[in-house]
Amino acid sequence: MNIEKIEQYIKDHCTADDYTLVADLDESHETRFAQNGITQHIAGPKVSIKLRVSFGAKSGSCEINQADEENLDFMIKTAEAIARMAPEDPEHMPSPQEVDVPKTQNYSEATVALEPKAMVDIVQKSIDKAIAQDAMVSGMCERHISKNWMLSKSGFCGHDIHSSFGHSMTLKKGEVETKVSYEAKDFAGFNLEQEFDRLSSQATALADMHSFDPCKIPVILRPEALQELIWFLAWGLNRRQADEGLSPFSGLLGKPCFGEKFSLLSTLKRPEMIAPGYSYEGVPARETTWVEAGILKNMETNRYWAQKIGQEPKRIFNFYIPGADSTEEEMMKMVPRGLIINRFWYIRHVDMKRGELTGMTRDGVLYFEDGKVRHAVNNLRFNEIPQEMTQRILALGKEKLCSTHAIVPTILADDFNFVDKTSF
Repeated sequence: MNIEKIEQYIKDHCTADDYTLVADLDESHETRFAQNGITQHIAGPKVSIKLRVSFGAKSGSCEINQADEENLDFMIKTAEAIARMAPEDPEHMPSPQEVDVPKTQNYSEATVALEPKAMVDIVQKSIDKAIAQDAMVSGMCERHISKNWMLSKSGFCGHDIHSSFGHSMTLKKGEVETKVSYEAKDFAGFNLEQEFDRLSSQATALADMHSFDPCKIPVILRPEALQELIWFLAWGLNRRQADEGLSPFSGLLGKPCFGEKFSLLSTLKRPEMIAPGYSYEGVPARETTWVEAGILKNMETNRYWAQKIGQEPKRIFNFYIPGADSTEEEMMKMVPRGLIINRFWYIRHVDMKRGELTGMTRDGVLYFEDGKVRHAVNNLRFNEIPQEMTQRILALGKEKLCSTHAIVPTILADDFNFVDKTSF
């Protein structure tokens, strides 16, 4: 995709007062496997070109997936036609101006160089390991390279390249079924032996299953489980919603509304994570502390609301939660009994104004007592308010990269609120 040629065509043919051009080129390889067999390999580029235009405060947009002049002409005319018919937007913002976009290294040479044959070999080794344990494995091995451009009439110019590698495995042996997944920008950090050992260990631990009734109980949340709660918590860290009284953080900026052991940052200083240099609104990535030792320091703010309140726009572009040195073994000795949670899923808001979530455990729940794991238990549904949960953090473990955009630790939290059993 020749972005210079596309940009020049827009400049020469777009008659709107203002415009923003966004182009994405994704090159992916995905090898799927199920029940100990490779079932599909999907590969190929995916092009997306989107033009947003405006006449005064009236705006419209159009997206295409081919970069030839006929399609570019269609995109321009369609976006302009929509803009002319649209009502004026009372919150209209002009296209982003030129800003200092930080230089970030969001791709890995090892991931870029990964060949499909090597991916198939990884999958076959995963299958061979499952067969050796008289088990069945399913999942996907994937590699993505994404090139992104954003250009505006007002002078914004951004370009970024992201890479990611992922490998997920669900093991089924008898009545036991569990899953592990790996996701990072750098393929070089992937270790199949380590991932399969983790999968096998989870499966072994789940073989001795006991019934457990819901209650409030201490939990050890492993990083993958904590990450899933933090994604939802972050959606509530919105300045406009808070200012309008629609979030649990209304009136709490600068105040302690999290636990003292909890901090949350978006950072450019951890090269393991992806840190996109800019958003599609043209807001650059900046080192930002959202929560510091329990105190709410900042909230995500889009360009419109930032202008309205006289602040700089801010955005959450990755998650870093500093940890400590407590091990799971040490955590289990800090409370009489509790549960170890591998992951959550199907998380949804119960009450967005309070920040209350519901969801279910998955991939194994372990019961411990007197400092030792005793057996596995059934999955459970929870109702919990994450920011209040952080006030009950008793200990923090070491940090771990658990996705391309998150480094978080294991935590021990008291009185986690489980409300029901689940049937799966």
